[in-house]
Amino acid sequence: MKEETNKLAIRVAGVVQMNDGFVLMHRKNVKRNKDYQEYYTFPGGHLEEGETLEEGVIREIKEEFGIHVKVVRKLYELKNDKLNMKEYFFLCKYLDGEFGTGDGEEFSNNPAYKDSGKYIPEIVKAENIPDLILLPLEIKEKFVQDLQEGNL
Repeated sequence: MKEETNKLAIRVAGVVQMNDGFVLMHRKNVKRNKDYQEYYTFPGGHLEEGETLEEGVIREIKEEFGIHVKVVRKLYELKNDKLNMKEYFFLCKYLDGEFGTGDGEEFSNNPAYKDSGKYIPEIVKAENIPDLILLPLEIKEKFVQDLQEGNL
């Protein structure tokens, strides 16, 4: 599904259940985020030219975690006026691959990431997620509610 950007930045992210938990990116020592220097996020990133939302999330998860997934369905949308960005969150099913073998730019010594801190792939048990700083907070609330209601 192609999405009109209307000059909005588009970010895609995946919600992937694996080994009795969910795959998250643990971010530590983040200098460029004055509000949160340590937090978790769902794997994802910006679309590349010509990608569909689904293709983008599959690529991002492979780059960040080294695993292959298939998109099951869209879960959430979030418009961030402050960042002029729209985010799409998809439920994804793990297919194969070795977790933690991602080779995306965030793992390189690219100077563009010097203030981005450490990127640590983790599998977090569902019962521990409510206690985390999981960004964006609006999506964390919906995700935790869906977990509690058995919707995932």
